[in-house]
Amino acid sequence: MSAPATGPTSDPRTPSVWSPSATSMDLVLAADGTRIPMSAAEGGWWIAPDRLAVGTDYLFSRDGRDPAPDPRSAHQPDGVHGPSRIFDPRDFTWSDDAFAGAGLRGSVIYELHVGTFTVAGTLDAAAAHLGDLRDLGVTMVELMPLAAFPGTNGWGYDGVALYAVHDAYGGPAALQRFVDAAHGHGLGVCLDVVYNHLGPDGNYLGTFADYFTDRHHTPWGHGLNADGPDSHEVREFVIGNALRWMRDFRIDALRLDAVHEIRDDSRTHLLAELADRVHALGAELGLPRTLVAESDLNDDRMVTPTASGGRGMDAQWDDDVHHAVHAWATGERQGYYVDFGPGEVLARALTSVFVHDGGFSTFRDTDWGRPVGATRGADQFVVFAQNHDQVGNRATGDRPSASLPDGTLIAEAALVLLSGFTPMLFMGEEWGSTTPFMYFTDHVDAALGQAVSDGRRSEFADFGWAKEDVPDPQDPATRDRSVLDRAEAHSTRGRRILDAYRRLIALRGAEDDLSSPDRSTTSVATDDDAGWVRMTRGGVVVVVSRADGPVEVPLGEGGPEDSGEMLFAWHQESSVADGAVRLPGPGAVVVRR
Repeated sequence: MSAPATGPTSDPRTPSVWSPSATSMDLVLAADGTRIPMSAAEGGWWIAPDRLAVGTDYLFSRDGRDPAPDPRSAHQPDGVHGPSRIFDPRDFTWSDDAFAGAGLRGSVIYELHVGTFTVAGTLDAAAAHLGDLRDLGVTMVELMPLAAFPGTNGWGYDGVALYAVHDAYGGPAALQRFVDAAHGHGLGVCLDVVYNHLGPDGNYLGTFADYFTDRHHTPWGHGLNADGPDSHEVREFVIGNALRWMRDFRIDALRLDAVHEIRDDSRTHLLAELADRVHALGAELGLPRTLVAESDLNDDRMVTPTASGGRGMDAQWDDDVHHAVHAWATGERQGYYVDFGPGEVLARALTSVFVHDGGFSTFRDTDWGRPVGATRGADQFVVFAQNHDQVGNRATGDRPSASLPDGTLIAEAALVLLSGFTPMLFMGEEWGSTTPFMYFTDHVDAALGQAVSDGRRSEFADFGWAKEDVPDPQDPATRDRSVLDRAEAHSTRGRRILDAYRRLIALRGAEDDLSSPDRSTTSVATDDDAGWVRMTRGGVVVVVSRADGPVEVPLGEGGPEDSGEMLFAWHQESSVADGAVRLPGPGAVVVRR
C-alpha cells in the first residue's frame, strides 16, 4: 500500500474530498445551489478552488449526482442529511496553557452522556458541573460519542458524521469550550469514538469511496476496509480523525469502541499504527495523548507496546471485574454473569485482571482469553461498578441502586476505587442515583425506528421480560426518564453517599498503597457464607460486606494486638479491634495496618 501524493487540505476553509473513482466533483453552495467544479489531485483527491467563509453551508456532487455532505464535515447544523458547514477550529481562543495535561492511566474517570447529564442536554450545560466533578476527586471526564447522528437524542454509537460534533449538543465550538473549561478545573477529557462501524441512517461515505468491505463482517454489516485496495486513505480517515480531536480540540484521551470488531489482516494493524501516531503527536505537543480500548478479547496484547508486537493501547476496559463485582453484590447469574458470583471469582478478577484468561467461558461456549503478563500494571485496566453498557443494556436501564442497599453500593465502590486498577464512575453513581439509563434512539426514518423498537422488545422477551415492560427506544419519554435527577444529590441519602465517594477517592490519592498499580501487592480473601470480602493492598486492608446483619472479618496477618487505624467506615458503628473488623450491615471499612 503506497501513500498518495496528496491528502485532505490542511486549511479547514478549503473543502476537499477523497473519491478515487469519480470522474468529476462539484462543490455545491447550499444557499443558492451554485455548483463550482473542483480540481482533481493525485491520490483520488478533489480540491475546491477557493476558500469559503466560516459558516458557509456546502455539499459535494460526484459525477453530477445528488449533492451529499462532506465525509469530514465538522458541523451538520441541519442534521446528517443536510449540508455541511465550514468551521475553523483555529478561531477559538484557548485559556488552558497552564494545564499540564492528563494521562488516562491511574486517573479517576467519570463517564457521562451529554444528552442526559443535564435537562438541557448540551456541552455548555454539562460544563457548569465540572467544578462538582473536580471536588469529587475526578481527574478525567469521559464523554460518550459526540459524532453527529440522525435525530436529536441517542447514545451516539450510531454516528455517521465522525468528524462532526452533534448539533443538539452545541456543535464543535461547544466542545472546544467544554474542553477549555475542564482543563481550567484541572480535569482531562476523554472522548468516546466509534471506528468499527457507522450507523444505518445518514452514512454517505459510500457515495464517494469504498470505506467498508465485504471481506470482513461485523454485527453491524460489512467491516472497515483497513487492509484492502485503497485502504491507506481509509486508515488515514480514522487516524486523522483521532489526531484532529487531540490537536484541534485538545482532547487528552480517546476511548475506542469495540476494537475487536476492527478486522485488519495487514502487516501493521490499524490500532498499532494509530497508537504510534497518537503517541508521536503527544511527544510533539509535549502533552500526554493516550488511548483506551474497549475489547472483548481478554488479551493483554492490546496494551502491549507496538515495539513488542502489541496493539499499543495505553489501557483497556475490563468487563470481567465489573461482572465479578456485580454478580457478587446482586446474586445475578443470567447471561454473561453465569461464570461469576462466588467470592473466589471476585478474588481472581481483582488479582489476575481477567477471569476468562484461557479457560472455558460458558456464555461464549468456548475457551476464552489469555493470562495477563506479570509486567502489565493494574492501571492499564479500567474498571467500574456501572457504565453506560452495563446499565443501559439492561431491559429497563435500572441501576444497582434500584435493588441494592446503600451499604452494598458503597461496598462495590470501595472495591473499584481502592483497587490498583484505573477506576471509572458512571454519571450519578456518586450520589446513588436511582434514575434509569435506558437505551433510546431518535431515528427520523420511521421504518428504521419501528425496526429498532420491535427488535429491542423481542430481544428481551427471549429473557423473560414482557414486551410491554421494555421501554420503547423511539419514545421521547424514554430519553426524558433517563435524565439525571440532580435533586437526589441534595437529599439526605444523596449527600451521605456523595460524601462516602469523596472520602474513598481522597483515600486513593492519600495512600500510596491504594494508588499503586503493582498487582503483586494485592491479595483477596472471601467468605461467601458470611458475605464478606477482604482486599489487602500493601499495608491497607479494605473490608466489604453484603450481609444484612453484623459480620466480623479477621484482618489477616498479625495478632489481635495488630489492629490498625480505621481510615473509612460507612457505618459509624463499625469498629476495628483485636485483629478483626466488625460491620453492623452491608458497607465498607478501610484500615491501615
